[in-house]
Amino acid sequence: MIPVGLSTAAVWPQPAGAAFEAAAELGYDGVEVMVWADPISQDVRALQRLSNRSGMPVLAVHAPCLLISQRIWSPDPVERLRRSVRAAGELGARTVVLHPPFIWQRRYAEGFAELVAGLEDESGIAIAVENMFPVRRGLGRGRAVQVTAFRPSIDPTDVGHRNYTLDLSHASAAGMDALELYKRMGDGLTHVHLADGSGLPKDEHLVPGRGSQPCAALCESLAGSGFAGQVVLEVNTRRARTAAARRELLAESLRFARRHLG
Repeated sequence: MIPVGLSTAAVWPQPAGAAFEAAAELGYDGVEVMVWADPISQDVRALQRLSNRSGMPVLAVHAPCLLISQRIWSPDPVERLRRSVRAAGELGARTVVLHPPFIWQRRYAEGFAELVAGLEDESGIAIAVENMFPVRRGLGRGRAVQVTAFRPSIDPTDVGHRNYTLDLSHASAAGMDALELYKRMGDGLTHVHLADGSGLPKDEHLVPGRGSQPCAALCESLAGSGFAGQVVLEVNTRRARTAAARRELLAESLRFARRHLG
């Protein structure tokens, strides 16, 4: 049975503890910790207490590689990644989710593939590099251009890594065919961020089934392929007006995943 986890990002702006509680209440198999401004997400001991109290294992650690988390743990992206791998090991997580380097992180980018492979060898933890999406900038008079913020590109298969994270919302924002990307990742697909998108050039993280992405087809393909990785719901619930409304969005997301993963 493919484990289905809940990202702590799915309860934002609530803290990580709310994700552990919701995951336990709704019947998820575990939690992915997004390391960012929430102090609890940066505290391994606090996360371990949450895991023990809720009975929800930490399935994955998402390294702090968003624009808003560039100084968490260290301003050095190499040290942030090393800390993420150590945190995953201490928490018993088998996966670290990682974005490609930003375009201005030239030195980090030059040694990125070797760094990732070396840390995987040292730790035994899969570092699953995630597909991203370009930024669309307006030029006036209805014109726009897409600019990548990542080096060498938004598609980690352009470099080639042992392990990948496939994010369907990112694929939607990039105008990429998620099923084709899945084929390119092949046996390297280790981790899935299950969320939908409408095809607009922005990262929406809709509840699966509410957009135009092949969420059901991907899940059914995973179920029939012997996929040995994890599926994590990384959906956006920030517009939910009440705690009950947020829980229903998370419950709907889980029902979708269970139904199509079989």
